[in-house]
Amino acid sequence: MTFHDPIRQSKYLRQTLSQDKKPVGFFISAGCPLAVSMPEGKWPLIPDVAGLTKYIKDEIDKQTTLVDDDPRSLAEAYTQLIEEVVKTGKTNPNIEDILSFLRGMMQISKGATDIRGFSETELQNLEKIVCQKIAEKLNVELPDNKTPYHKLAKWVNNIDRDTPIEIFTTNYDLLLEEAFESLKVPYFDGFVGTRFPFFDLRAVEDNLIPIHWTRLWKIHGSINWYLKNNKDVYRSTSLEECDSYIIHPSHLKYDQSRKMPYLALIDRLNKFLRQNSAVLILSGYSFSDDHLNDTILNALRANPTAMVIALLYGDLTTITEEKEGEETTVKTIINYEKALNLAENRSNLSIWTLDEAVIGGLRAKWKPTKLDFEAEENLANAIKPKDIPVLNEEGKETGEKLREYQFCIGDFSVLGDFLQELIGKEQFKIEKDGI
Repeated sequence: MTFHDPIRQSKYLRQTLSQDKKPVGFFISAGCPLAVSMPEGKWPLIPDVAGLTKYIKDEIDKQTTLVDDDPRSLAEAYTQLIEEVVKTGKTNPNIEDILSFLRGMMQISKGATDIRGFSETELQNLEKIVCQKIAEKLNVELPDNKTPYHKLAKWVNNIDRDTPIEIFTTNYDLLLEEAFESLKVPYFDGFVGTRFPFFDLRAVEDNLIPIHWTRLWKIHGSINWYLKNNKDVYRSTSLEECDSYIIHPSHLKYDQSRKMPYLALIDRLNKFLRQNSAVLILSGYSFSDDHLNDTILNALRANPTAMVIALLYGDLTTITEEKEGEETTVKTIINYEKALNLAENRSNLSIWTLDEAVIGGLRAKWKPTKLDFEAEENLANAIKPKDIPVLNEEGKETGEKLREYQFCIGDFSVLGDFLQELIGKEQFKIEKDGI
């Protein structure tokens, strides 16, 4: 039986992150805020997509008064909007599905009096309140300076590199900015200026930025990006009445001013992966965005020297038992089916989950080649043994145990610890070598 050695892969990741000339990037996505430890009763800092979807629905359900000349309340309109999304085949649409559908209807509502039962004004009011509620929920601060975000920022700040670190994120929140600024780590997000910082397309495309500045590319926009007078994108701490949020849940045919940052940052991701020996480490990304998947896969096809490592939270598969009368049916559910299919057909895309990995197109369980590995080889204690009780034919435990291994680095908090320990290892190496 074939296994993947987690010690070997941990060393590979450590060596990759220690090379100062290799283009290294991180891709931080929706699952990462869930890794931030919070005081009792306060978790999560930011909900996952399902939690955010429920929050938005609950908040808009409170909007029962009529707005302007609308024939119904926003609560009633939003309920119908969800029903219209369901009609397209999405049985349980999330907030990104809903906002994408809403934006799509807005594109064809110009001058129309009725689009699926919605007026142009009603669609505009719905989009405004959805984005407003998203911004309110995501406008939070990190609880302390020991979060995975701070550990990522510390690692960036403690490693001298010939090539800058590039961080891509689909998240709208300001957690990365907060961590970097609290540690005084310089970064560039595409905007320049003071009063109304504007998006500088040339600086992004031509990479005209000092090397020691980390690049922070917010592909889907941000809760502090706004569209001024339906024309110019700017960044600010407050939204003016006539302006709207730049929050892109998916790839849509936006008007030129709205889509400019999105297309420029997607192009930046493509260019990054086309660099020789580039490595992109994904955390918190479930591969649910087909347009992003296509961008990543196309770049990997064009550049066989590039590598993408997707660190996925939890097991690749879940086994469930369903009882129906006297019979019990055992089902295996693949938690990351899309990621699995992509990785098995793309040798330079690896996925590492808690129980399994796909590396070089080969799917296998984790198991160290050398079982008595040293503690210092197990950075951040990310590799853990797990004893599974052996069952007999009647389903009862025999007393024997089968040892399996888990690689926990798909948890963003463990990745943060890994980077934290890596700082110490590198500093020790510098002192030892007298560099």
